[in-house]
Amino acid sequence: MASHVNNVQIAKNTVYLYLRMIIIMIINLFVVRKTLQILGEVDYGIYNVVGGFVLIFSFLQASLTTAAQRFFSIYIAEGDKNKLQQSFNLNLLTFGMIIIALIIISETFGLWFINNNMTIPNERMSAANVVFQFSLLTLCVTMISVPYNAMIIAKEKMGAFAYIGIVEAILKLIVVYLISVVDWDSLQVYAFLVFIANIIVFLFYYFYNNKHFKETKLKFYWNKKEFLQLFRFSGWNFMGTIAFVLRSHGINVLLNIFFDPVVNAARALSYQIYNAISRLSGNFITAVKPQIYKSYAAADYHDMHKLVFRSTVISVMLISIIIFPILANTEFLLNVWLKDVPQHTVIFTQLILLNGIIDATDGPAIASILATGKIRKFYIVTSSITLLNIPVSYLLLSFGAHPAITVIVSISLSIVVVFIRAYFMKCLININLSDYYFLIIRIIVACALISGIILCTIYNQVHDMFSFIIHSLLIAFIVILAFILIVADFKDVKMVVNMIQKKIKNNGNKK
Repeated sequence: MASHVNNVQIAKNTVYLYLRMIIIMIINLFVVRKTLQILGEVDYGIYNVVGGFVLIFSFLQASLTTAAQRFFSIYIAEGDKNKLQQSFNLNLLTFGMIIIALIIISETFGLWFINNNMTIPNERMSAANVVFQFSLLTLCVTMISVPYNAMIIAKEKMGAFAYIGIVEAILKLIVVYLISVVDWDSLQVYAFLVFIANIIVFLFYYFYNNKHFKETKLKFYWNKKEFLQLFRFSGWNFMGTIAFVLRSHGINVLLNIFFDPVVNAARALSYQIYNAISRLSGNFITAVKPQIYKSYAAADYHDMHKLVFRSTVISVMLISIIIFPILANTEFLLNVWLKDVPQHTVIFTQLILLNGIIDATDGPAIASILATGKIRKFYIVTSSITLLNIPVSYLLLSFGAHPAITVIVSISLSIVVVFIRAYFMKCLININLSDYYFLIIRIIVACALISGIILCTIYNQVHDMFSFIIHSLLIAFIVILAFILIVADFKDVKMVVNMIQKKIKNNGNKK
């Protein structure tokens, strides 16, 4: 059987997404620093906790996004253009219905919760309500753009996806500049400008799709059976998505109940760093997911299994190359990045990044399970475990625990979910369970070894940017070496070495 995994396409798409990630990460880190300086710790914390409350409802967006990408990729693999167009328009209609329900819930329960249960200074309550309204509008615009975004990814046009992402980052720069010069309440202006920036991004997605994909032409389509199929798939996926959203934004609200907005600012800054870095493995998974879906649709299970294993290793290694230098020099980097580092930011950052290494294993595994469409039991079990973050964290905080305990709880539960996820992969796609467990154990051993080497040799020795760069390169070399020797499959390493030797030989012959 011919392989349906296009490694060249994956590599090409990954390059596009990496260039996108590097540019966006640099811009985002600058934007976060300037935004914190302009808004101040309190207003920055208010924006993140109020905006985060609205984003709790983005689990609907994330669930339908995953469903759209999965169904689009399957129909593309089957070559059914008519079904693809129908699925696109059904997704748009579904998103419109969800947006109406979202507005009703937010303008009733959401407003009541913000005005009666959140720790917000009285003089900033009016601004917080304005932020809430614009955050809601921003979420609605983002949701309606998802089918267009999903079509670009399913078609594997990552160049366009990268360019639009860069435009979005540049718009953030413009937003920061404008709030620094406009003579008005900076928090309210910031929320408004973020909304306008999202409208512009949506227009880019809309016009690109209409120009390049006939399947995205607007045409009313309704099919009750397909709607229920989409909604059932999204509904079970919703459980997994809301679990992760609550782990992030729900804990943010929980911390606001026990502490002041400065703690929210510290946690928000830590997540800004993590989000910038997680795009590294996230971009790689974005390039791999369509291939996993299409391999399943073509019943090419052997190559699908190999792709899941390889992409898991690469995903964790890529994010580890970035995370370990930051873990070793967190305080130095935060002082360089921010003029005034809020209390708890260092410990939040380090723990959240450790959690990020664990989460980097989930992308290929979840994609392979989603490809089957049989996700009910999977999400019931894994979501229930992940949702334990809220009650366990609440209990510990009520006994006076440090705010960082919320991340320690998250790390512990994430490790449990990794092994449970593997069991479902065995049941649904017949992956070799012992081989996958052995892979995860090798990753844990490699990360523990890297941590030990860093602690014993170069931890806390950085005093300037030059020494940081040297130490980071050394750590990156240690990470790559550890993954090659401990984690990577020998056959894959040998294949890469042979490809490099062949390339060098061909270049020599040309000369």
